[in-house]
Amino acid sequence: MAVIDQTSKFGKVFWPLLAWTVALIFFFPIFWLVFTSFKTDADAVKPEFLFKFTPTLENYTNMTENYDYWRFAINSVITSTFATLFALFVGVPAAYAMAFNPSRHTKDILVWMLSTKMLPAAAVLYPMTFLTKNYLGIFDTHFLIIVVLSLINLPIVIWMLFTYFKEIPKEIIEAGKMDGVSTWGEIKDILIPLAWGGVASTALLCFIFCWNEAYWTVRLTTTDAATLSKLIEGNRAPEGLFFGRLSAVSAAAVGPIVVLGWFCQKQLVRGLTFGAVK
Repeated sequence: MAVIDQTSKFGKVFWPLLAWTVALIFFFPIFWLVFTSFKTDADAVKPEFLFKFTPTLENYTNMTENYDYWRFAINSVITSTFATLFALFVGVPAAYAMAFNPSRHTKDILVWMLSTKMLPAAAVLYPMTFLTKNYLGIFDTHFLIIVVLSLINLPIVIWMLFTYFKEIPKEIIEAGKMDGVSTWGEIKDILIPLAWGGVASTALLCFIFCWNEAYWTVRLTTTDAATLSKLIEGNRAPEGLFFGRLSAVSAAAVGPIVVLGWFCQKQLVRGLTFGAVK
């Protein structure tokens, strides 16, 4: 009995301490990013004591007045939102068909879709740039970025939705068919309400992936459809990186998605644990 009590006391101290340590390790880069954003470029590279500097809002003022932050932020919102909606528009029917009307090739198709994520992006960069610039004429447009972001995340969206839909009893869908409900009605009125937690968490993760995408948004845009990733990438010069300005821009880019994740964490956890043994 004494051993059990000692073990429980140890666990009560050790596991919370471990959790806080891991949380601080993950949070420290964000803290350092925000902390550095209140330094000048000169103070940001000085090997001095951590708090030995004069805080300034110069980097944020410069970001909004000289770098047109809001235009880049609006482009990020537009492309991420519509790319997420398009991925769901395609992914929900695809996952529905695979979950409730599977064929002997369903698993092979799912594996094939996931295998497309293994293709190095650099391998298709040149043909993508060449085609969109010289033949399609859609380089540096919202349409191009929305299509690219949605297609990049579509395999993950379908896989997640397929997993959630498989947890729903097939008899419910069959009962809807017996009552004369159309396929669209089954998806809209039966499937989505039952799997709303999974659909919402999938949409949230897809939005985060689209917002954070840097490789394609930097290389397929110049000015018109440039997102916050392009703004961050622009804070460098032959002289080096402007760490103060770079930190301010990065904090302003990370901030909205961190706030969104914080407010939606309950829905996200509910969706990620959908179908788990409780």
